[in-house]
Amino acid sequence: RRMSAAEKIGMTDGASEALDFIVEIDKMKSIQRRSLTYDGSHYENDAEHSFHLALFVIMLAEYANEPIDVLKAVKTVLIHDIVEIDAGDTYFFDDKGYETKRDRETRAADRLFGLLPNEQRDEYRTLWEEFEAGSTPEARFASSVDRMQPMLLNYLKDGISWREHNVSYEQVKERGKCIKGGSEKLWEHMDALFDDVHNKGLLK
Repeated sequence: RRMSAAEKIGMTDGASEALDFIVEIDKMKSIQRRSLTYDGSHYENDAEHSFHLALFVIMLAEYANEPIDVLKAVKTVLIHDIVEIDAGDTYFFDDKGYETKRDRETRAADRLFGLLPNEQRDEYRTLWEEFEAGSTPEARFASSVDRMQPMLLNYLKDGISWREHNVSYEQVKERGKCIKGGSEKLWEHMDALFDDVHNKGLLK
């Protein structure tokens, strides 16, 4: 059996499970997404994406449709993509990938959150399930900024990822509407940006 990180450093108390989880999710840094960073130097990874979303929540919380617990929403965006360590990133416009996304990610959630001590396991698994279902104000706002962030980066890079994957203006517009679920105000801004990209002739 392979030694865990906690075993390697001789940690045997209650913090050992949390440490093993922390080390395991370092793999998020290797999960590449489809959005270029603003400086265009590379495609962002899941860790960068989650960090960026945490700042979106902190800075834009006042634009949520409903009052939110900011700390809870920050926790949600920091853990929402952990399942992609096992399940991989499913591109927002990959309809085929979405057919198996839920099953893949549920199995991943079972394993990854199962690494945690019981209380943290239950808290983080619940946050993930709420995010997937959009069942709380925090989950709905987290989902909105999760959709907004890559779309904003794409807009700032002249729709490069959409063009690379042959995504149409109509697809962007329709999928982007989910931003409204957590923030009508942010949707208004993004909707105007989608129209701007279209008017410039950058999308089919």
